[in-house]
Amino acid sequence: MSSRLIPQIYDCFKEGYDSRRLMKDTMSGVTVGIVALPLAIAFAIASGVKPEQGIFTAIIAGFIISLLSGSRVQIGGPTGAFIVVVYEIVVKFGYNGLAVATMLAGIMLVAMGAVKLGGVIKFIPYPMTVGFTSGIALIIGTTQIKDIFGLDAHPASASFVHRVQAYIESASTFNPYSFAVAAAALAIILIMPKFTKKIPGSIFAIIITTAAVAMFNIPVDTIHTQFGDVPSSLPLPAFPTINLDIITAVFPSAITIALLAAIESLLSAVVADGMTSTRHRSNMELVGQGVANIFSPLFGGIPATGAIARTATNIQNGATSPVSGMVHAFTLLFILLFFGKWAKLIPMPTLAAVLIIVSYHMSEWRHFLKLLKSPPADILIMVVTFLLTVFIDLTVAIETGVVLSALLFMNRMAVATEVKNLGREVNEEYEAHDVLSKDRIPEGVEIFEIFGSFFFGAVNQFKDTLRIVKKKPQVIILRMRTVPFVDATAMMALEEVLKKSESEGIRLILSGVSPALMHTFEKADFAEKIGRENICPHIDNALEQAAKYV
Repeated sequence: MSSRLIPQIYDCFKEGYDSRRLMKDTMSGVTVGIVALPLAIAFAIASGVKPEQGIFTAIIAGFIISLLSGSRVQIGGPTGAFIVVVYEIVVKFGYNGLAVATMLAGIMLVAMGAVKLGGVIKFIPYPMTVGFTSGIALIIGTTQIKDIFGLDAHPASASFVHRVQAYIESASTFNPYSFAVAAAALAIILIMPKFTKKIPGSIFAIIITTAAVAMFNIPVDTIHTQFGDVPSSLPLPAFPTINLDIITAVFPSAITIALLAAIESLLSAVVADGMTSTRHRSNMELVGQGVANIFSPLFGGIPATGAIARTATNIQNGATSPVSGMVHAFTLLFILLFFGKWAKLIPMPTLAAVLIIVSYHMSEWRHFLKLLKSPPADILIMVVTFLLTVFIDLTVAIETGVVLSALLFMNRMAVATEVKNLGREVNEEYEAHDVLSKDRIPEGVEIFEIFGSFFFGAVNQFKDTLRIVKKKPQVIILRMRTVPFVDATAMMALEEVLKKSESEGIRLILSGVSPALMHTFEKADFAEKIGRENICPHIDNALEQAAKYV
């Protein structure tokens, strides 16, 4: 079952893990490790932390995600989705605040998996996902302008508007060498796939432009000029400073990190399922992501999640089990230990070019334009989430998007719910599909039917429909055969109708009550108030009961 809290690596070894599978996983893991290196560095720098912190994350979190993953071929690490929220946390609270927020998010993810909320994430509306993803992509793209053009820009805040304003004010500091290096790197990234798709163009771009900048002493910023030397070892584990004040301050951001990690990791797992004809365990995946995010900050890391592009690369290179993801982590560790010191020579314009490509693929602009032809409610969700992500804050965008989506969904549910007076509105088409006809409704009996969910959004319509009866009946039968549930507000409305009916000498009978609804009525003591004999499983029983009162 997909809900079991058992890592996929257990099943892979239980099936029989031989040298052939180990060779495939090793080859794919090494390839993905090389692919992940420039992305880990670029994501870290764009997030406002040191480049090596992206590598630490890919090593520690990447290994744990694979070890505990609910997906067989998931590759975890830092991703572009986190750049905006991480940058904002670092600006406001420093790395310590980020570490606390990441650990809190990890705890939330473990809890979500433990209580089996893995399947709930799929109810996040697609327009909302496109909205904040496109917003993140735009922000990532604009943050690279500084390094692409070599601008000496220092925005007063992390906001989109202040950043653009700073770029305009520093236009005179344009460095043509930076632009030339970025353009060369971008050209290499775009051209190389025509020759080979095994290794991404970003690797070639980094090697070629780094060599050119070092050999010809081209005056552009490098990792060394901005961040100093890159260490050649993992740091010792250390706990961040945790207190109630910092927890309270970063808690909203922690929720955002947890939601982003859950959405992206499960989306990546679904993509992997489609490519490998397997089925992931969503709840175990959340637990694995949570544990990884708890441990990542202990080693100076940042938030991590499943990475769709790297997972796809892993599959394309023949991965068969989570071992490939663990090899990917060891590959990065090997590079850090023996080649990390050379990473300081990588030009910043090259990394900016890499992130421009990442932001382009993240933007989903085709889906964005396509959704503009959707119903107005979906357009509203997408556009509001997009604008809030860009101009306000990703946390606010996600919270608003969730609330707005829920409100619009409830409105749709309320509109879809109908309450009809069958004595007045029953027609030939209805009679052809139902045992009830006008001649079966005795004098003094009014029959109403609720079509759809009976919740607080439909209560007013229910009350308004009951008021249309001009001549006071002796019995009101309320058919509920299509009602799947009754919430507390609707329950209160039923009790009000019962009290009003009793005060006016009218009998209330419920028809088509399912066992689930009957259980709800019993828990609320409504079954006793109305009388169990007046709760009927079928309209025939209800009509027989009504005949006793007229």
